[in-house]
Amino acid sequence: MERLLLLASALLAAAPLSVKASCDDNATFSNPLIYSDFPDNDVFLGPDGAYYFSASNFHYSPGAPILRSDDLVNWDLIGHSLPRLTFGDGYDLPPGGGHSYRGGTWASTLRYRESNGLWYWIGCVNFYHTWVFTAPSPEGPWSNNGHLGDGNCYYDNGLLIDDDDTMYVVYGSEDVHVAQLSQDGFSEVRSQRVFGRTDVGADGLEGNRMYKINGLYYILNDRPGGTTYIWKSASPWGPYEPKVLVQDVTPPLAGGNSPHQGSLIETTHGDWYYMSFTWAYPAGRLPVLAPIEWGNDGYPVFVTGDNGGWGTSYLVPHPEMLASPKDWTRTDFFDGTSLDPSWEWNHNPDDNSYVVDDGLTLYTASVTNDLFLARNTLTHRTHGEFPVGTVEIDFTNLADGDLAGLAAFRDQTAYIAVRRNGNEYTLVTRHNMIIDEWDGSSVNPGYEVATAPVPSGTKKVWLRAELDVRPTGSRDANFLYSWDGQNFSQLGSTYELYDGWAFFIAYRFGIFNYATKSLGGSVKVESFTAA
Repeated sequence: MERLLLLASALLAAAPLSVKASCDDNATFSNPLIYSDFPDNDVFLGPDGAYYFSASNFHYSPGAPILRSDDLVNWDLIGHSLPRLTFGDGYDLPPGGGHSYRGGTWASTLRYRESNGLWYWIGCVNFYHTWVFTAPSPEGPWSNNGHLGDGNCYYDNGLLIDDDDTMYVVYGSEDVHVAQLSQDGFSEVRSQRVFGRTDVGADGLEGNRMYKINGLYYILNDRPGGTTYIWKSASPWGPYEPKVLVQDVTPPLAGGNSPHQGSLIETTHGDWYYMSFTWAYPAGRLPVLAPIEWGNDGYPVFVTGDNGGWGTSYLVPHPEMLASPKDWTRTDFFDGTSLDPSWEWNHNPDDNSYVVDDGLTLYTASVTNDLFLARNTLTHRTHGEFPVGTVEIDFTNLADGDLAGLAAFRDQTAYIAVRRNGNEYTLVTRHNMIIDEWDGSSVNPGYEVATAPVPSGTKKVWLRAELDVRPTGSRDANFLYSWDGQNFSQLGSTYELYDGWAFFIAYRFGIFNYATKSLGGSVKVESFTAA
């Protein structure tokens, strides 16, 4: 019965659907496609006729999330290209300090190669090495094939597999290069500069993608801030001639910015679309989609929408295949023995400190007073304008000094938690824990705003975070608790979410359990509901 009530609650709180109509030629979709943080998209048509979307998730593990869609509108999160971030000790949050906030995966590329049946992920990590991962399917298993030479960073790269199976990668910022890879794609054959920012009078270029269309080579990239360029050439090595595709258009979301950086996608019907994202913190960078047409000069032309800019809605690409709209609200009871792809750890987890088996058991994996240095904090993206996360925790085995709870997790964080001190159990709300948004160093340990006693004999609590993540909203975060899963009380004053962009990742729900005295305690997470 308890599970049925949770599921019913999630369905009642479901966010508005992105598709306004279905099964007819007048069906429309709304932007953003996903009201959730999936930045730096690389989207393409896969071998099965479905669309695949690779995104960034920086220091979260597993890395490089993959989404799949049959209709280019409704997406499911199906896996990750990087099972673990094996790029240095900082990704393991080692005792005594060290971390990799703002490191990890960003602006990478994903493609399927028909000749050998492998999926390739290529990305530069830590501004130094470029790594190549491959898998027989997008769900994995994924293998690390090493890096493309010492100090070889394919910054903001895009992969093209040409008609003759030659693999090219476009990359760079001030100067943009094209590299040809070896036959297996695991090393570089040659690299050449093809153009630079001064060719268009920009102060920088990023988000490079490469395509071959009707025998011509195209490079899509942008000037950070609002301009998308498309470059055309008869050869992968140039010369390339540029044209502006999008510049400072009205965004599809109030408070967002002009979309720029993303992917060109050809549908199975031969229609073309541009997938980008709008910066809309504290919700993050939200995927948006718009059609493009082709001009007589061989360049794509952006199609403006109902607002005279990037439209708030357009006709759907595949009315005949339109799936039921994705319901991002869900209750997870942690059935089975592995986590759903919607979960990502803050840095790599200690695999010996958690178990998934009819619930999630989180053993303490760090002795610290700093949530940002605590291992095995498990995160879940928010979805929608007013996301609500509710976690059900059995704290029977909490040890002296342990702290377990639910956070609105980002570089400026607040949480509600249950704390054990000796034989005393207390609920506590803490605000304003801050790390530097650029280097991740500790800035402020925060402060307690409210406490409440745990009733004698109680060993289970429901903790809830209610957020307003609209870029033009209140940015309120309220933390609540319940002893029965039905009646909730707020603990502490309202916290204001931070809307700065430099941390790059949006707010997430974070479930944590860490020790302040010694290891040995645990909690059981019996359910989590995202609504």
